[in-house]
Amino acid sequence: MGDGRAIRVLLVDDHQVVRRGLRTFLEVQDDIEVVGEASDGAEGVARAEELRPDVVLMDVKMPGTGGIEALKQLRELGNPARVLIVTSFTEQRTVVPALRAGAGGYVYKDIDPDALAAAIRSVHAGHVLLQPEVADALLSQDDHGPGGGTGRGSTLTEREREVLGLIADGRSNREIARALVLSEKTVKTHVSNILMKLDLADRTQAALWAVRHGLTS
Repeated sequence: MGDGRAIRVLLVDDHQVVRRGLRTFLEVQDDIEVVGEASDGAEGVARAEELRPDVVLMDVKMPGTGGIEALKQLRELGNPARVLIVTSFTEQRTVVPALRAGAGGYVYKDIDPDALAAAIRSVHAGHVLLQPEVADALLSQDDHGPGGGTGRGSTLTEREREVLGLIADGRSNREIARALVLSEKTVKTHVSNILMKLDLADRTQAALWAVRHGLTS
């Protein structure tokens, strides 16, 4: 962390052994601090509101309130935590809804530990983490739903399409500004215009739209 503060992480998984394994690994990272745990989505939402973590590691399938519903509740509450889905489920029916609900990334429980730490840092930095297999799942989706279809894309300017492509590549506003030689304020304006024109809720949905419509590098 540039300011010396560790990334505060909340673990939400119904299996204690999984939470213990994640905590054991993450606690040896100098820049990551596990601030709490929860065993289901409802408890996860409550703990996220109480602890205000930077990143939530969220399982999808849990008794009671699942991860996707919990994610939706966090967004409705305006909780700023970035959510990284960590699950063993790879089906499109779980991948796509999670990302559309606002998850900052989606990784599998067999991920290499160092790659998981890197994923947490990336999501915390504002990047959208799309692994190749997740992108493949998105590319096979049809164009229904918010921002669906290519028609809306015709309203984007060439600069907005460049910004959108860089969002899909996982770039932060600062990195986009450097790449396009723009100010961060100008990039934020472009991002806002993109979301408005495509009728999307956030940059994660924008990244999904860009992947589906071939704007990634």
